[in-house]
Amino acid sequence: MEDFDSIQGEGFHQGKAAYFVRLGGCDINCPWCDVKESWAAEDHNYINVKELKKNIKLSNAEIVIITGGEPLMYNLDELTDFVHSLGKRTHLETAAAHTLSGKWDWICVSPKRFKKVNPEILKHANELKVVISRENDFRFAEKHAEMCPSDCKLYIQPEWDENEELMPMLVNYVKNNPEWRLTLQIHKYLGVR
Repeated sequence: MEDFDSIQGEGFHQGKAAYFVRLGGCDINCPWCDVKESWAAEDHNYINVKELKKNIKLSNAEIVIITGGEPLMYNLDELTDFVHSLGKRTHLETAAAHTLSGKWDWICVSPKRFKKVNPEILKHANELKVVISRENDFRFAEKHAEMCPSDCKLYIQPEWDENEELMPMLVNYVKNNPEWRLTLQIHKYLGVR
């Protein structure tokens, strides 16, 4: 769908320079998705792999984040091999509803209620980020955290459109469950993609 230089706006690597590769196509379709235009893969022109590789190579960022849509709808082996050949790190943002492909330095799993998570991917998660839009989402988050490695970083994030209303509940949850951290989408506050 698009590729661009920016900063990571959320989670463990928040604030770091990153090159984003956003793949078009998503079969999860979350109602709060902030990139709904990514859902239909056929709405986007295919980018020549050589052009994408050139853009990645020109970036000063040491981290390349593959996101979507849902990136694991595609085989990502060639792309991650190329990124590693440049000495850059590969980060994946996924709902983990498909088979894992590619070689990753960091995997952020953001499970969604609308599509069953592949538990094999949770075993490799470095970061679990759960969007909270209602109170019972905390139990959903805890259930998935139980399937992650013990050193997985645990994050809750308010659904953007309900941010102000949800914040007291999220802050209270983190106070009572200090193994979890609160993450915000700082790129939206900063007005960058």
